[in-house]
Amino acid sequence: MFETGLIEAGKTIGSLFLNPLSYWLLLLGMILGFKRVKKERNHFGTKVFDVFSEFKNTWILSVCFGLILSIVMVGIGVVFSYETVLVLSGIIILFSLIAGLTLLSPAYTIGVLFFILWLAPFIMEYQTFFTADLFSEVNFTGIVILLGLLLFIEGFLYFRVRRNETFPELSLSSRGGWIGQLRMKKILFLPFLLVVPTGMITPFASFWPYFSVGDEQTFSIIILPFVLGIEQVVRGTLPELAAKRMAKPLFLLASIVLVLGFLSMYVTWLTLLAIVFAVAGREFINFRYRSDEQNKKPYFCQTEKGITVLSVIPGTPASRLDIQVGEIISKVNGIKINSADQFYEALQESRASFKLDVLDENGELRFVQSVLYEGEHHELGLLFVTAPHHQKSIQQVVGQ
Repeated sequence: MFETGLIEAGKTIGSLFLNPLSYWLLLLGMILGFKRVKKERNHFGTKVFDVFSEFKNTWILSVCFGLILSIVMVGIGVVFSYETVLVLSGIIILFSLIAGLTLLSPAYTIGVLFFILWLAPFIMEYQTFFTADLFSEVNFTGIVILLGLLLFIEGFLYFRVRRNETFPELSLSSRGGWIGQLRMKKILFLPFLLVVPTGMITPFASFWPYFSVGDEQTFSIIILPFVLGIEQVVRGTLPELAAKRMAKPLFLLASIVLVLGFLSMYVTWLTLLAIVFAVAGREFINFRYRSDEQNKKPYFCQTEKGITVLSVIPGTPASRLDIQVGEIISKVNGIKINSADQFYEALQESRASFKLDVLDENGELRFVQSVLYEGEHHELGLLFVTAPHHQKSIQQVVGQ
């Protein structure tokens, strides 16, 4: 019995490294990070965030949510076939190649998985490369339950978005002027345990496994390295407020899908209704969010009150002084400012120290003071809305 447990534990750990998603995740993080850094250098003339910042502050969530999913999926005995796991892995890799993180919502990845497996038996009849019964046994109820749980996690990922962890960009407004925007973007690596047919594990209770496929008498446990991503652009408000506009309807959508999933134990066609509702609901949430953003006045633009902080570079004096994205700097060393150039000029009025008048999102004034130490960058690590760096460089060359 002990030897059997060791063998199964070794197979479980090994399954993580046999899945191509485990390696694609690191490559995806590098690709997205390098593309973002390149854009930051073009827009601001400097790297703002490190390459793997899309993963920042997600590893504890990965462990916690992975543990919760493992307890639920193994505890109630949701069994997925190997074919289901492989198709899901392929969908995640394909979607990330096509659209980065935009399509890595579980509503899309799990939704497409469901439709592929649902239509597969009809398609397999017209080909001879694979056996016709390859996808004949699919746990559709288990797929819907997993989708409901993952939608909750996606909503939580949006709910915990912090403004200083969003990625700054510059964009042309409809009037032709430059405005700032922030991109909420995170990758969550979510490894969790999953029961698959065939192995050395025998049922330990009469109800387990509850959601099975076929007539298997023994089972194995593998680790599925699921990848979940979020990505939205914020222009008309602060990131926390925009993120909550995404999170709340996602929690509601997850609840409805999960209820339909459990009801499908008794009415099987509810699985199809749950998937259609999840995909359509996720699209509606996206549509409503983007419509709201387009109808709002740009938040990061020129204002008579001062200059709005578009981003704070991590590890700089500004980040240590707890200056927040979206706050307005109205005065520097007592000098009223309305542009980035005026900010830097006023900052150099006193080379020993500086004092900033900062307005928060509620219009409340506070004062930020610090000493300028030798060797620190005079720009403090604050980014504002200006013409893109590459455009200014071209203008300087032309002017010469």
